[in-house]
Amino acid sequence: MALHERAGQKAQQQDLINIPKLMSQYYRLIPDATNPEQQVSFGTSGHRGSSLKSSFNQNHIWAIVQAVVDYRKQQNINGPLFLGMDTHALSHAAFMSAVEVLVANDIQVIAQLDEGYTPTPVVSHAIITANTKSEQLHDGLIITPSHNPPQDGGIKYNPPHGGPAEGEITSWIQNRANGYLLNQLDGVKTLNYGIASKLDLVDWRDLITPYVKDLASVINFTAIKESKVRIGVDPLGGSGIHYWKPIAEEFGIDITLVNDVINPSFGFMTLDNDGKIRMDCSSPYAMQGLLAHQNNFDICLGNDPDYDRHGIVCPNTGLMNPNHYLAVAIDYLVTHRPEWSKDLGIGKTLVSSAIIDKICAEHDRKLVEVPVGFKWFVDGLAQAKLAFGGEESAGAAFLRKDGSTWCTDKDGFILALLAAEIYAVTGKTPAQRYQELEQEFGNSFYQRVDSPINAKKKAKFAQLSSDSFKATHLAGAEITAILSHAPGNNAAIGGIKVTTKDAWFAARPSGTEPLFKLYAESFVSEQHLQQVLEEAQELIADALAAL
Repeated sequence: MALHERAGQKAQQQDLINIPKLMSQYYRLIPDATNPEQQVSFGTSGHRGSSLKSSFNQNHIWAIVQAVVDYRKQQNINGPLFLGMDTHALSHAAFMSAVEVLVANDIQVIAQLDEGYTPTPVVSHAIITANTKSEQLHDGLIITPSHNPPQDGGIKYNPPHGGPAEGEITSWIQNRANGYLLNQLDGVKTLNYGIASKLDLVDWRDLITPYVKDLASVINFTAIKESKVRIGVDPLGGSGIHYWKPIAEEFGIDITLVNDVINPSFGFMTLDNDGKIRMDCSSPYAMQGLLAHQNNFDICLGNDPDYDRHGIVCPNTGLMNPNHYLAVAIDYLVTHRPEWSKDLGIGKTLVSSAIIDKICAEHDRKLVEVPVGFKWFVDGLAQAKLAFGGEESAGAAFLRKDGSTWCTDKDGFILALLAAEIYAVTGKTPAQRYQELEQEFGNSFYQRVDSPINAKKKAKFAQLSSDSFKATHLAGAEITAILSHAPGNNAAIGGIKVTTKDAWFAARPSGTEPLFKLYAESFVSEQHLQQVLEEAQELIADALAAL
């Protein structure tokens, strides 16, 4: 994809969405339940869409939340439900719509005081904490489209284990919700928000303080305070913006917000690589606002709007590649958490850097390689059998210092704060530590390429297997493995991964767009990486054509 001419430049008036139009269409447009593009569709992170495209409207939320109510009843989930939202314009409207359905169905709702924002990891942590103290099962809904553009909305469900819902759950909810849409919402109960929000069924609670205080169980704040680490934070206008001051005050550490703006148009952002406003804390183009401060602090931190992702900026070296930071975080944690059992696994997605494999082997730790999607780490984190779970898109979580469960969803706060701990304890930024890891394990050359694909060929990806490929070599090296299932849990990849001694590629279709994603890594050279990518394209085209 060609780089947009204004990528990395501050958004201008013509880049901003029409908020009144967006909100009006949320309430006034009725989705066509027979049109697949306007139906409820749960991808890897819930249902996402825009009111401008009739794919995220009030009817969608009413139908989805009623489906969640039905699922809870079927599963005997009888406790309160935590309801969170981020700062996207559609999130507040969807939050109100969700309350209308939940209260009408006599569901106890726990939400932030004064209709405040609640990040994804805070909801996960709250569910885990509540379910260890109560016989009633708690679960949660988070209204967020993550780092998606300002015109988008999203909603995702976290069952009692606290993490992202499994595919069988989301499929059930999706089908149930689409049934309600087809039947003009027959069977969906609602109660006007003005009434519902004032009933005792809604418990307006301070969710910030318990989360902040409990952070001491997962991060070494004593080291950060004693080393006087200077931390710069850009919340990117997201749901965690009101957490940083309490964190600084609670633990006596030096945190400066370089941007304290909350604006649903996100007009303070710099444009992403494709010229869109996207709050992607792993993109150097979207993070230009924070990068301007990189030499004013010891470490700079950024997060996406629902705070399940992290962006780490180091002096002189800029924004870290997410794969590089995952490697550093794992290497640090397994050597600085003495209470962690050496039997604990380290989870990575199969499209994350192979340098993680090398680090796990060096420290004699079990590597658990799973398909793309954080849901694959949930059970391991919930049962405290995985010390760490991380994915290449800058999302990760890990256990408390004593080896017990912290949360079961991605937590951008703890990964960001861990960067400050690493600097405090080692005297090196995570970027400097990664340079040392490369000297030890070799330079990694990594790239992801998104390519258009028609629906027919996209559907064939699930049929790919080792028998689909006749080649014995890739980029001059012998192919050592062709995987259609992840080695860590034998779950289907939905695509294919091909490895050699010094390189690999993986291909899988996008869950939401007519694209397939091709990931590749070489430990030889940039030229070798490009050769891997070129040959991978040919191998995939031939394999799909033969099906």
